[in-house]
Amino acid sequence: MSAPLPGTVSDFLAYLQDSELVARFQRRCGLHLVHTRHGSNQDLYRDQDQDQDQGARGEARGARQRFDNSRNGKCVMDQHSPEYEVRRPLLHLLFLVSSALGSEVFYISVPPWLHWNLDPFLCRRLVNMWTLVMYVGQLLKDLLKLPRPSSPPVVKLEDRDEYGLPSTHAMAATGISFTLLLSAPTRIQFPFAVGLLMALTFSSLVCLSRIYTGMHSVLDVICGIFISSLLLFVTFPFWDSVDHFQLSSPLSPAFGLGLSLLLCYTYPSLDHYSSTRGDTTTVLGCFTGCWLGYWLNAQLGETFEPKTELLPVALPQITTVSFAFGTLRFVLGVMALVGTRQTVKYLSLKVLYWRYKVPEWDVNARKRREIEVPYRLVTYTCVGLVNSILVNRGFVYMGLL
Repeated sequence: MSAPLPGTVSDFLAYLQDSELVARFQRRCGLHLVHTRHGSNQDLYRDQDQDQDQGARGEARGARQRFDNSRNGKCVMDQHSPEYEVRRPLLHLLFLVSSALGSEVFYISVPPWLHWNLDPFLCRRLVNMWTLVMYVGQLLKDLLKLPRPSSPPVVKLEDRDEYGLPSTHAMAATGISFTLLLSAPTRIQFPFAVGLLMALTFSSLVCLSRIYTGMHSVLDVICGIFISSLLLFVTFPFWDSVDHFQLSSPLSPAFGLGLSLLLCYTYPSLDHYSSTRGDTTTVLGCFTGCWLGYWLNAQLGETFEPKTELLPVALPQITTVSFAFGTLRFVLGVMALVGTRQTVKYLSLKVLYWRYKVPEWDVNARKRREIEVPYRLVTYTCVGLVNSILVNRGFVYMGLL
């Protein structure tokens, strides 16, 4: 199946960007395009790998031409949805779960779980780096305007109206995994080699899942990994200084709120709607709420962190009681965050629809910048505040912490 590599750097980049490379990976993993609704019922791409090996250099030149022709085009979804066949269901499930870890499931589960069950310090540092890599990734998407893989030949398992390069899932997975790996040794006792293996496994699964789901080319994923790694390398020496400023400076609240407002309202506008602006505002809202909440906790003298003289602390033993308490904290905490999200979203949209005289049944109105940015920013700022300030205090009141 392996094809000769293209002869020039430009050809090689086009080869990595080509949709057919994604389709071959999908078929090797058991995901096969059967037909499109406007086409024939035969499997158009079954057992073609041997034929594709012939003339690979010509294919790479063709890929380069397709790459160049699509650089300035709009990012739109295909009008015809392909039908597909799954031949390896366990692998299919693994990649779908891995891909979901980069969606809103992550926003309201992983960082809060760290805060409620392990160490708020890790949650704080993770949110800061996650915000940086996500903002840079989303910004680059809308500046570069490179398309996602086309279908056919690719099977697309998700509907996304964003551009492709870089893969923000790959960026987030790399940033999350290695931010935790680099931050945890000063806080928790654990075998570093095991942590490294877990970080590599998690980030690899998420990256491969984006190719499997047909959402990104190989080049998108490689660039996402590289950009996130570069951001980690450049910022790592300043993590402690940022943490000290966030918790102790009287200017910290104004900085956190002002930075989010600036980044939200200077985000580049496109000539068509894309969900990147909304997703970016969501991330910045979570950042704002957590930034303000952790500062307020420090001022109140209760950060819920291990005592400094005990660091690094041993990992807590998992017993039936501790597991039950941890599960209960997680379930109640997520319920609090989801409830906050739904309540504030409803109220903020009510106010904004009234302010701009928009009928409430017009669901497309929330895509307008003057509505989308404030409602998302307010909603997820409140989610971040509830996570960082109120939930742990509620657990103390209920005797769960």
